[in-house]
Amino acid sequence: MNPNQKSESDKLADGLAKKIVEEIEKRANEMTKKKNEELKKVKKEKDEELKKAKKEKDEELKKVKKEKNEELKKIRKEKNEELKKVITEKDEMLKRVMKEKNEELEKVINDNDKLLEDERCELEELGKINSALLIKERQSTDEIQEARTELIRGFRDLSGEGSMIGVKRMGEVDEKPFLKVCQQRFTTRENVALQHAMLCSKWQENLKDPAWYPFKRVGTGENMKEVVDDKDEKLKKLSEEWGKDVKNAVKTALEELNEFNPSGRFTIPVLWNFEHGRKATLKEGIAHMTQQIKNLKRKRT
Repeated sequence: MNPNQKSESDKLADGLAKKIVEEIEKRANEMTKKKNEELKKVKKEKDEELKKAKKEKDEELKKVKKEKNEELKKIRKEKNEELKKVITEKDEMLKRVMKEKNEELEKVINDNDKLLEDERCELEELGKINSALLIKERQSTDEIQEARTELIRGFRDLSGEGSMIGVKRMGEVDEKPFLKVCQQRFTTRENVALQHAMLCSKWQENLKDPAWYPFKRVGTGENMKEVVDDKDEKLKKLSEEWGKDVKNAVKTALEELNEFNPSGRFTIPVLWNFEHGRKATLKEGIAHMTQQIKNLKRKRT
């Protein structure tokens, strides 16, 4: 028997085996298909369960979120009401405090207004008193000046040479230094008298000249004052021509004019205490005149 040739039984066995394999494959395919269908069904069920669970969760979350929102709204409303209440209380407190402060301020303003009115009335009264005192002072000054003027008139008649109290014309040059220098320079009495008179008259006229201002200022602030300028050209020339004593006589007259009558530049009579070299007081003048009158009465008796 050829080994390559199969027997009938072997062919039957192979056919049977093939059928068995095909049947097994068929059943395996059917089982696989069934399993796949079951798996699809299970997967579908699971997906539906998941969808349902997710839907339930979403609904639950939505419900919780809604509850939370409601709760948050409620809390916010309560907080807003509390805040509104606090603000209202603060406003009321502020209004009360402002009212109290305004009342206090109004009281202070009224008190100050009253105080200012009292002070105004007091100042007005003081102003009236001050005006009255100024008028009195002016009247007293005028009366004293009138008394001085009358005393000066009286002393012109009563005072003699060498009197302790008398009348001095301030700004009038002292003629003695002029006379002395003229006596030294000129021989005849007539020339002496003429030159003396001319020299005194010339310098008395110079003193009246407002264009000539031989003064300078010294010191600062309240201590500033005017003094005769020794470097003035006219005074320097006078000193060179007629001597220092004559220049000093003119300088003294300038100082007197600047003190007693700076605006007028003319001589004025002043009640003078020749003993102390100063203005005499009204008391000194009256006392001296009274004594002079007594002396005249004694002489007559």
